[in-house]
Amino acid sequence: MDGKFLDNDIEKVVEADRAHVWHHLIQHAPWTGADPKADPRIIVEGKGMRVWDQKGKEHLDAVSGGVWTVNVGYGRERIANAVRDQLIKLPYFAGSTGSIPGAMFSEKLISKMPGMSRVYFTNSGSEANEKAFKMVRQIAHKRYGGKKYKILYRDRDYHGSTIAAMSAGGQDERNAQYGPFVPGFVRVPHCMEYRAQWDLSGEDYGVAAANAIEEVILAEGADTVGALCLEPVTAGGGVITPPEGYWPRVQEICAKYDILLHIDEVVCGVGRTGTEWFGYQHYGVKPDFVTMAKGVASGYAAIACCVTNEKVFELFRDDSTDPMNYFRDISTFGGCTAGPAAALENIAIIEEEGLLENTTKMGDYMLDQLHALADRHKVIGDVRGKGLFLGAELVADRASKEPAPEKMVAAVVADCMAQGVVIGMTNRSIPGLNNTLCYSPALIATKDDIDEIVTATDNALTKVFG
Repeated sequence: MDGKFLDNDIEKVVEADRAHVWHHLIQHAPWTGADPKADPRIIVEGKGMRVWDQKGKEHLDAVSGGVWTVNVGYGRERIANAVRDQLIKLPYFAGSTGSIPGAMFSEKLISKMPGMSRVYFTNSGSEANEKAFKMVRQIAHKRYGGKKYKILYRDRDYHGSTIAAMSAGGQDERNAQYGPFVPGFVRVPHCMEYRAQWDLSGEDYGVAAANAIEEVILAEGADTVGALCLEPVTAGGGVITPPEGYWPRVQEICAKYDILLHIDEVVCGVGRTGTEWFGYQHYGVKPDFVTMAKGVASGYAAIACCVTNEKVFELFRDDSTDPMNYFRDISTFGGCTAGPAAALENIAIIEEEGLLENTTKMGDYMLDQLHALADRHKVIGDVRGKGLFLGAELVADRASKEPAPEKMVAAVVADCMAQGVVIGMTNRSIPGLNNTLCYSPALIATKDDIDEIVTATDNALTKVFG
């Protein structure tokens, strides 16, 4: 850290934060007590894979900004310069018109997504998913007399923090106390083979998990179901990779019942899973909607997108004589130009530095290291993931798969932080199952970085579990 941020009165900054900032996902009680050491943590600087807090302590960031976002790492001056230049030229104009960075980024993005064609700009992943939900509902009214309006979502998946997005949220603890929710959202079973719902394995299990979706469709009435919304790899619900056979059968079911397929790539998108630009592309899926946020601009500017194929787009311009026929929606900050300007540079960095390939290589290496860690620690019940998007589920007993106590899992995360490595865990997600350690280092990670992350985890598991 260069120290420039510490030239300010950092104690004043901490007190301002303590007095006025409402932090995300955290209990504030410890900061409002009498203990002067219980200060909120403030991250003041980042470079590459490293961040520094207000006390000057260095941390290796293994969660890309805490929530899977800073894909290309910190300190990318070319992205900052592109944003600065664009803001001077034109910071904003409503999305009812076009902009140069919006047009050029859309073209670049679509070139990475065969079969997709249109980009609707928004300001967050939650809002991108809301747009897809609204399109599905409008299509139901335009083509099906309003009847085909239901949207299916999967147990343990997460699609955002607005009330409608939470209505499609499969994480009961995260949803608790925020209802009642929007009607017309229907849950389907998860596909996690480690916590099996059927006495099957491998491809047979994957097909059975997909067939469970069909059972829900038939129970609801296929003529009432408009869309199925799924994460390609479940993120906050436990880093769940789909079994073999799952996605091909899901695609068949959607085609059979004329159900639109919505893939939520807010976490997995833009290289996180390696090899391919998007998670769904690993499985040969042909979606109707793809939503994305987080890694689109690596956090250098706020941007999210709801991408559709031409079939969906055409449904909103098939009758120009009808004044209600188009998509009557706006996202105010979808008109910001900083987002697509940053996103263009973000993609260029990934291409020029071969970060998809690095993600695959480092992801395989880290998966191997986590498996080796499981050989030394019986508390690790399962290791899973794809690319640099990995999880280690902690259990009290491998045979019964009883989850490790949540406080002990949190203690592992805290001990890693004390060692100077930031990792994550499933957080207020599934009641009794917030027991998975989560890793998502930037796509620039090296073997040395991976070794440091795994070593810190090894030390923490030893300290907490013995």
